Amino acid sequence: MAVLAGDIDFHLSGGSANADPNASLGGVISNNQIPDGSLHNLFDIVAGAESSAGDAEYRCFYVRNNSAQTLFDAWVCVITESPSADSDELIGLGTSAVNGTEQTVADEQSAPAGVSFAQANGEANALAIGDIPAGEHKAVWVRRDISAGAVAVNNDGPTLRAGGDTAA
Repeated sequence: MAVLAGDIDFHLSGGSANADPNASLGGVISNNQIPDGSLHNLFDIVAGAESSAGDAEYRCFYVRNNSAQTLFDAWVCVITESPSADSDELIGLGTSAVNGTEQTVADEQSAPAGVSFAQANGEANALAIGDIPAGEHKAVWVRRDISAGAVAVNNDGPTLRAGGDTAA
């Protein structure tokens, strides 16, 4: 049986019981998935002080292969960019190995060490993960940059997608 799109899950980090996206700052994969379609499902609302001064925040999540087969040549990318001209999201692969535990940062303003961030807009520019065996995962970091003087935008945020190849 092939790996289907529904077999690829996005899980929070921050410990096996973590259900708080704001605490998704690396560490152990959570049993909880990122709530799909929820407003602010990975980042909090941008406060007035943050939009005035500008802000950069980080989150870590895991791409998990929830199938019984290996996901070959796995990738992750930004499919839909934020609708705001004042917000930009970049992604980077975690420094831990596939099925490893990612580093933890002290707070949401602390950048993870050794992670290179890129636009990765569209599948043609996706970040290459490599193979993810059945039931295993890979850490991905997201950096959200808010420009100084940012204007409020409803439903601000990107849509991410992961995929790869599968056996017949």
